[in-house]
Amino acid sequence: MSKFQMDADWLTFHPSPSNPNFVPPAGAVDAHCHVFGPGDLFPFAPERKYTPCDASKDQLWALRDQLGFSRNVVVQATCHGADNRAMIDALQSSNGLARGVATIKGSITDEELAAMHQAGVRGVRFNFVKRLVDALPFDSLASIAERIAPLGWHIVIYFEAQDLPEYYNFFTSLPTTVVVDHMGRPDVSGPVTGGEFDLFMKLMGDNQNFWSKVTCPERLSLEGPPHYSDVIPFARHVVKSCPDRVLWGTDWPHPNMKTHTPDDGKLVDFIPLIAPTAELQQKLLVDNPMRLYWPEQMGN
Repeated sequence: MSKFQMDADWLTFHPSPSNPNFVPPAGAVDAHCHVFGPGDLFPFAPERKYTPCDASKDQLWALRDQLGFSRNVVVQATCHGADNRAMIDALQSSNGLARGVATIKGSITDEELAAMHQAGVRGVRFNFVKRLVDALPFDSLASIAERIAPLGWHIVIYFEAQDLPEYYNFFTSLPTTVVVDHMGRPDVSGPVTGGEFDLFMKLMGDNQNFWSKVTCPERLSLEGPPHYSDVIPFARHVVKSCPDRVLWGTDWPHPNMKTHTPDDGKLVDFIPLIAPTAELQQKLLVDNPMRLYWPEQMGN
C-alpha cells in the first residue's frame, strides 16, 4: 500500500495511447517529460502543491519506443521539489539516451553540481507560475544562473502570459541560454499577432539566447482534443519565426490535467501541423535538442 494517495481529481496518464500516424525522423527527442516517484522509492516533497500518480522511468521508456522517439529530456516536476533523485535515477538508467533538467537550491555545492552534470543534467528549471509556488525565485535564479554558466547549462522558465510584462526585464538579463516552457502559456483565444502574444515573440526575436518549447496544446487549448486546432497558429508562428530555437515534448505523464487525459499518439500527430516541412521537423525534433543536450555528439 503506497504511503502517498494521489489527489482525488488527478487524471492518470492514458493507459493505452494510440500509435501516431506521423513518423518522427530518426533520432527524435521527446524534450519535455517527467517521472513521478514511485513514491515509496522516491518520496514526493512535503511542500508539493499536488500528489500525482506514480509514473516510472520504465513506463516512460516504453512510451518513447511506442511513439517512435529515440531520446528523452526528463524535467524535474514540482511535486518532487529540489529532490532530484527520481530524475537522476532515470538518467543513470537510460544508457545515455536521456538528459535532465533539475530543480536546485542556492545552497547546492559545486561538487553536487558536478555530480549532476556527470549524471546528465544540462539545465535548471524555475517556476514562475504563481499558483504553483509559494515564492517567486528571482534571487536564487540570478545567483544560480551565474554558477551554472561555466557548465554550459541552461535555464528553463515556466510562466504564464499575463505575467510576462512583469518578468520581461529580469528574464532578458539572464546570462545563459533560456528555454521557455509551453510558449509562455499564451491565451489562445487572443490573436497570434497584434495582441498579448506579440511580447513573447519580441522576447524570442530580440534575444537570441531564448528558446521555446512548442508543447502542451492539451493545456492551452480551449477547443480541446483531438486536434487542439486553436493552438496550431501560435505554435506554427513560433516554429516559423525561430526554427533553430524550438523544442517539442509530450509532457508525459501530463501533470495537473483537469479536463481530459491526453492521448500521446494524438499529440505526436500535432507535430506536422506546427512544423509542416521535413526540414522544420528535423530541426524541431532532432537537430535543436541534440545541439542543446548532446552537443558532444553533433556531427558524429
